[in-house]
Amino acid sequence: MSRPQPIRIASTNLSIGNSFRMLEGKVGIVTGASRGIGNAIAHNLASKGCSLILNFTSESSSQRTIDLASQLQQEHGIQAVAVQADMGSENGPAHLIAVAKNHFQHPKTQKFQLDIIINNAGVSGNHNIEEVEIDEFLRQYNVNVRGPLLLIKAALPYLPNDRSGRIVNLSSVSSSLGFVGQSVYGGTKAALEAMTRTWARELSERATVNAVNPGPVATDMYGGTTEAFQQRMKRFLQTTPLAVPREGIDSEEVCAAAVKDGGRAAYETEIAGVVGMLCSPEGGWSTGSVVCANGGMKFSY
Repeated sequence: MSRPQPIRIASTNLSIGNSFRMLEGKVGIVTGASRGIGNAIAHNLASKGCSLILNFTSESSSQRTIDLASQLQQEHGIQAVAVQADMGSENGPAHLIAVAKNHFQHPKTQKFQLDIIINNAGVSGNHNIEEVEIDEFLRQYNVNVRGPLLLIKAALPYLPNDRSGRIVNLSSVSSSLGFVGQSVYGGTKAALEAMTRTWARELSERATVNAVNPGPVATDMYGGTTEAFQQRMKRFLQTTPLAVPREGIDSEEVCAAAVKDGGRAAYETEIAGVVGMLCSPEGGWSTGSVVCANGGMKFSY
């Protein structure tokens, strides 16, 4: 029997598994790109050849995001632009798309296509039922739920029409594990997962739509949680298959912290790697899924 030939994707003309810069010529948006997981995702996509719109919200993140854009351009030969827009506001998502179009549309044909959207920007807060205030409820739902919805709505005219688009939503194991104090935050991530499944059907001729669900990640957001919350997480980390630290591979600092916490948190690059996989041409047969990006704390099915 003859050996099967490599599959080729018509829209990219790339041989699967045979191209380091598999996203060459594509344009993507990463919201919340200034730090943490968003920063790591930007590095991952840029290394694959994807030009990027790097979103940030606060003025304090401006220089950091501008520097990131410059770094990615120098290291990977892509175009990158930092854009300030509040994903929790009514007009922020549309503003982000408008700036992206103005920057990346073809100067002669005015053609603009947005190939990849990473809904990473998010806010969190832990409040028991009696502590929940309406302003905090609105803050989290506006950024974590309404923001991604309005961003996809604004991007709709510019998505591909050949199923080559990629949308990845950053969810959390909080959507399904029922952590104490996360009525609001866990609810926002469950809503985002529900929208993921809806968009997978509505956009089936345009893009694949998936979510990933990190557990604890070694970021500023997780580092800012209380000692009491981290202790409640301990029993979950103790049963997470990949959270066991590895001497000689993980740093001494990570190994020491893992003893106290019950296991190590994920590295940002480990989450970015799963997102990058879903954005690749090889990811074209996965849609409507919540993909495990938590070391096995929550098995996906």
